[in-house]
Amino acid sequence: MLRIYAIMAGAVLVAAVGGVWLATMYLRPEAMGQCGASQVAGGSAQIGGPFELVNSAGETVTEADVLAKPSLVYFGYTFCPDVCPVDTSRNAEAVDILTERGYDVTPVFISVDPKRDTPEVVGDFAANLHENMIGLTGSEEQVKAASKAYKTYYRVHDDEDDEYYLVDHSTFTYLMLPGSGFADFYRRDQTPEQIANSVSCFIDNAPEAKGI
Repeated sequence: MLRIYAIMAGAVLVAAVGGVWLATMYLRPEAMGQCGASQVAGGSAQIGGPFELVNSAGETVTEADVLAKPSLVYFGYTFCPDVCPVDTSRNAEAVDILTERGYDVTPVFISVDPKRDTPEVVGDFAANLHENMIGLTGSEEQVKAASKAYKTYYRVHDDEDDEYYLVDHSTFTYLMLPGSGFADFYRRDQTPEQIANSVSCFIDNAPEAKGI
């Protein structure tokens, strides 16, 4: 049963990605059109990159450790009143659909609230959503660096001294493929089936993602 780590409702979350062209590396050229890749106009920076974060066991891990398989990556926080539980549950359902189709995809949750989201807290949150979900946190510097690499947005409210403070953050889910990196992103209004269809298309068109 999903455990929602929240008391307050009605947080305003901002779906913003500082004007970046969401490009893909090493995919077969036809994959971009065939799989319906999304774009955000305004730049040429690549989504994704090196990071060091902390997993639920308190171990420092890198992107190479975490993104060894096709992965759906989401930035949020466990105290999020409504959006994060809904989005991450949707991602977990998409992963289950993919599993039924024979695709091995990892759901990843990265906290943007390291003050409250200890390794244990983020680990429990992830485990309650999906048995294979990886929950990550870290120091403020580590989280900020990971967010910058993925061009995500987050802002802690000024009343951080209040234990119930909220965090505004972007709400995109990113598809990352081993050997090729960023492939696509998914908005909140996309269904588990739509995401599963897109992910399977990209994997089929990215040999590195299947280890061949």
